[in-house]
Amino acid sequence: MYLSTNLKFLRERKGVSQTDLAKMLELSRTTLIGYEKGVQPPFAKLIRIAEYFKVSLDALVRYDLTKLSEFQLSEIERGMDVDITGQKLRVLTTTTDKDGNENIEMVATKAQAGYASGYGDPEFVEKLPKFQLPFLSKNKSYRCFQIKGDSMLPIPENAWVTGSYIQDWTEIKSGTPCIIITKDDGVVFKLVYPNLEEDKSFQLVSSNRVYEPYNISAEEVLEIWKFETWNSFEVS
Repeated sequence: MYLSTNLKFLRERKGVSQTDLAKMLELSRTTLIGYEKGVQPPFAKLIRIAEYFKVSLDALVRYDLTKLSEFQLSEIERGMDVDITGQKLRVLTTTTDKDGNENIEMVATKAQAGYASGYGDPEFVEKLPKFQLPFLSKNKSYRCFQIKGDSMLPIPENAWVTGSYIQDWTEIKSGTPCIIITKDDGVVFKLVYPNLEEDKSFQLVSSNRVYEPYNISAEEVLEIWKFETWNSFEVS
């Protein structure tokens, strides 16, 4: 539970003092300080806090909002956290090795249908094969996907493409090669051209011009990973 952390974070982000917030919530300052230190509020007060900060109870209590970007927080405040398990907030599930270093999980073509539905499930992600690439930055999270087809030549069919996790989709530059996890089409590897401000969509373009570009709504996208490198190894 992240209520105490989120309450302090949201209050400071809004630039409100403990005294002023306590008055708005019809609390004593001492009571509010207690909430920020871990005291559990009554359910009615939880609702009041959630309404004041324009977040759902789910977001307020279950997820660490300090880990989210400004873009994600603005989505929450606009009521876009209907599915808090990852479809809107894209909270990433990762695994680590015995030394605490993040693994690169591998998603084969035969596992991709399951990944699209279980990408936020720690148990599903834990069961995926894992490896390390020491030349990659330790400041990012990575995942490796086996690609289908020849739409991104010269990278061949069945190659393993490693991407770094993109948390804030507004930072994607036009023409960036990315692995996109979608609700209906599973895993696709394309050049991405964002149209988020215009119609909340992405245009997906293949490097193999035999394939026509197409648009996909941001609502259909679960995760986006920026292309970093690829391999042709076999996985047992």
